[in-house]
Amino acid sequence: MPKKYPPLTPREVIEILTFRGFVLDRTSGDHRNYVRETRQGEKTVTVDMGIDVFDDELIKSMIRQSGLSYEDFYCSTTTTAKKINRRMR
Repeated sequence: MPKKYPPLTPREVIEILTFRGFVLDRTSGDHRNYVRETRQGEKTVTVDMGIDVFDDELIKSMIRQSGLSYEDFYCSTTTTAKKINRRMR
């Protein structure tokens, strides 16, 4: 059975966020905060650059922070869409 949240690297997460309109707001140590304005207000996603590959819980948390659906998050780039056997949206 495939993992519900296939692992992602910090680089892949940043590519997703950039594609979805997030911009780097600030850095603090190994953490980078990406922000995007939405109708519901500002969304901020924290990306820990000190981690090689994110586990299920961290990916789930970043998806929740982004305000995106699981499908929209993973289908933002060709590489990550393949991880869930979908096409880029």
